[in-house]
Amino acid sequence: MLPAEQLLVLQPPPPVPAVSFTLRLGQALHRYGTPAHQLEEQMRLVAQRLGLEARFFSTPTSIFASFGPPEALQTSLIRVEPGEMDLGRLARLDALADSVIRGELSPEEGAEHVESILAEPPRHGSPLLLLCWALAAVGGARLFGGGPREMGVAALISLLIGGLDLWTRRQSSTMWVLEPVAAILSSALAVIAASLVGPLSVQIVTLAGLIVLLPGLSLTVALNELATRNLISGTSRLTGAALVFLELGFGVALGSRLAEWFPLPAKLGPVPDLPGWTEPLALVSMLFGVSVLFRARPQDWGWIGVAGTLAYVGSRLGSEVLGTQLGAFVGALIVGLVTNLLARVRNRPAVITLVPAIMVLVPGSIGFRSMESLLARDVLAGVDTAFSMLMVAVALVAGLLFANALVQPRKVL
Repeated sequence: MLPAEQLLVLQPPPPVPAVSFTLRLGQALHRYGTPAHQLEEQMRLVAQRLGLEARFFSTPTSIFASFGPPEALQTSLIRVEPGEMDLGRLARLDALADSVIRGELSPEEGAEHVESILAEPPRHGSPLLLLCWALAAVGGARLFGGGPREMGVAALISLLIGGLDLWTRRQSSTMWVLEPVAAILSSALAVIAASLVGPLSVQIVTLAGLIVLLPGLSLTVALNELATRNLISGTSRLTGAALVFLELGFGVALGSRLAEWFPLPAKLGPVPDLPGWTEPLALVSMLFGVSVLFRARPQDWGWIGVAGTLAYVGSRLGSEVLGTQLGAFVGALIVGLVTNLLARVRNRPAVITLVPAIMVLVPGSIGFRSMESLLARDVLAGVDTAFSMLMVAVALVAGLLFANALVQPRKVL
């Protein structure tokens, strides 16, 4: 009988091509915004279909992968950074994983395809991206109750912030200051516009100008990870979302100091009543802008519009009948059911239509108002608004979990 040390040596190593493909796929999925529970499950499924005994653990900044039996593990640590959402590449990576699992591509070919997907040029050019920053702000200003002045000024501010975002992506040393600088810019320009253009809601303009940067989606994903017992990843992501709120709040507080040098109107007049058809138009504008900014493929834009519209209508009707928190639950339940059904029918990841559609429900604006109240030393209002933000986020997560229980998506993503 061989001693234990020799038994460990005789354990066959896992096949290198299968391991390489699994690790490259996981790193790519993480780069484009896949939550921890979905990433770990997708990597586990791929490893299982490739005949690997493997275990995975993901956080927002790292991936641990162990291959082999427990007594002879080969562990890899991949250092990663939270990436940007790219729904088009996520769809291609999902299709690639299916091709490798079905045997249409070898693991070696799959690893090469992953690298080619990562090396693809951006789907959209800078002019379209800047336009969509403005469209998202216009839609947000209208949905927040703003009028033509608020919509116009918010579009201009968001356009400038979009240009700043494109510039910071080319400078690794400046990308971490985007949120506070954007908040300073949005708040300051809102005050200047109120002084020069005429009466307008500074709060609506500031909020709509920053709508793309509000971490409401990160907050919802964090609570979803906590609800699925991915405690380390969820806590880390929740801390990151709170830090972004603090950075935005600091920037707004600094920018609002300009009010001391620019006289504001003594009293804000009533916002002009806009025709009813402008609300669905604003919703479409916002959904289109978010879809492009999240790099969704053109063939998915229509389905995103359908899912987002149903989510918004369901949330509004639920809020009128049940209140804000339960209204968010109804909206999330509807969008979850719709996106899961679409995923089963179209054989595409549910995340493609879910993420842009859920953006009309996420509580980022509530969190921003909470931070603004706290900075104004209105502690009671700030704490109350922060609690409302958390309740809305929990309602969204509960709605998505219920939807997944009622209609399970065919795919992990």
